[in-house]
Amino acid sequence: MNFRSGEAEAKKLAQEIVEGGARAVAIHADISREDQILTLFQTAERELGPITALVNNAGVTGGFARVENLTAETIEKTFAVNVIGAMLCAREAVRRMSTRHGGSGGAIVNISSRAAHTGSPGEWVHYAASKGAIDSFTIGLAREVATEGIRVNAVAPGLTDTGLHAANGEPGRLQRLMPTIPMNRAGRPNEIAEGVLWLLSAAASYVTGAILEIGGGR
Repeated sequence: MNFRSGEAEAKKLAQEIVEGGARAVAIHADISREDQILTLFQTAERELGPITALVNNAGVTGGFARVENLTAETIEKTFAVNVIGAMLCAREAVRRMSTRHGGSGGAIVNISSRAAHTGSPGEWVHYAASKGAIDSFTIGLAREVATEGIRVNAVAPGLTDTGLHAANGEPGRLQRLMPTIPMNRAGRPNEIAEGVLWLLSAAASYVTGAILEIGGGR
């Protein structure tokens, strides 16, 4: 698993996975940097063997801002991580997993967002636009590699109870937006993870190009 910050947390989780009987390694890499993406994949292969699954989970929001107040730097950083980084990671995964390149197949799950459909006006339209790009990329890549043993799907979480909101300066955002969700609550990280695990599993063997919405009906 990759981390850019939160090294202690990443290594703790990797250790918990190992103690649970599986293999894991925490690898530092900035997904906005192509050279670090290459090192990430090379290290993962060396430590764990052939790559058969990728979850493109790295992402930034770019902070709260109306479009009229955005800077080019914010937009570029948001798309560098959320879109370009995800595409480059998928590229490296395809090069290794595709039967066209001698691989044995695999699955890719991109993390999108319900923001791609709501647009997130007044908060982070730039973030929503980056996730809209991920939706299009998911569909296109899925069709491109469908006969090469690779399934490509996305999970689009809705409002989820993580530290993201406080980190962006509004710790009360969950409570503010909860009334807009039909189920009247925020999602939990493990609920999002279940969707990812299903798309990676053999149970979803006939699913590709799908965008699984996990947003409590919003």
